[in-house]
Amino acid sequence: MAIDRSNPIFLAPPQGPGGHNPELMLSAVLHLMSHYTASADAPGGCVKLASVIERHLKALAGLPDLAPVLSATCQQLSEQWATVVERNMHEQEKSNFLSRIMARARSTPATA
Repeated sequence: MAIDRSNPIFLAPPQGPGGHNPELMLSAVLHLMSHYTASADAPGGCVKLASVIERHLKALAGLPDLAPVLSATCQQLSEQWATVVERNMHEQEKSNFLSRIMARARSTPATA
């Protein structure tokens, strides 16, 4: 995934130590979600990207100054993305297991 450095997310001024910028974080997570959707055709999806989205949403939900409706929405979406991560990891593990079995079957000479 190529990073577009002209995106406004990279042009925003950095926050001071301990400061949070909810608008920047929300912009980032929306950007990540659009990339995940664009690559949804890939088998198993991108678990790492889904995990980053889930962490961003969880961080947003925990911000004390965030409006309650946004906080609740971010919390709910964080839980949904956690499910996506778990499901994709399970699918990858199953796929890896089947690949190993198939590789062994191909490397073992057939006995007739």
